[in-house]
Amino acid sequence: MPNSGTPKVYLVRHAYADHADPGRWPDDAARPLTPKGIEKFRAAARGLRRIVQEVELVLSSGYARAWETAVLLHEEAGWPEPQDCSPLEADKPAAAALDVLRGKQERSIALVGHEPYLSTLASILCAGSEQGMQVQLKKGGVAAIGIDGDAGPGAGYLLWAMSPKILRALDKAS
Repeated sequence: MPNSGTPKVYLVRHAYADHADPGRWPDDAARPLTPKGIEKFRAAARGLRRIVQEVELVLSSGYARAWETAVLLHEEAGWPEPQDCSPLEADKPAAAALDVLRGKQERSIALVGHEPYLSTLASILCAGSEQGMQVQLKKGGVAAIGIDGDAGPGAGYLLWAMSPKILRALDKAS
């Protein structure tokens, strides 16, 4: 059953990953989450499930750390299996996500990716420009943005933003 009301976009920053190390990962896209990052995000995803019961579509950067985070959202929050979305990759411009969003009919979409990409996207959606609003998502953090009309510059408004620590506390409270 599709969500009713205002369309929502959930911006999810990947959980804690190993530090960049060209010796271990010559291709930074292959850098994975740490075991502790996985454990902490599992709890954060369960906490997120308490406040976001339904998401219709999960799009993720194909980078290992983002993809693993999206899979954890599926496993722990019950969100749909992720779909690869190359415009969400760390080296792409944040505005590229606007074209992705405009092409979707779903009313609740999660975008799993990287910083500063997601903060820049939040600023574009809510303030109409890349520097119009300052938001910084911690690793494993989530921001919810409501969208009025078509997804475009200035069409959104920040509903809430939560750190992974708060999301884990919600899990413990259940």
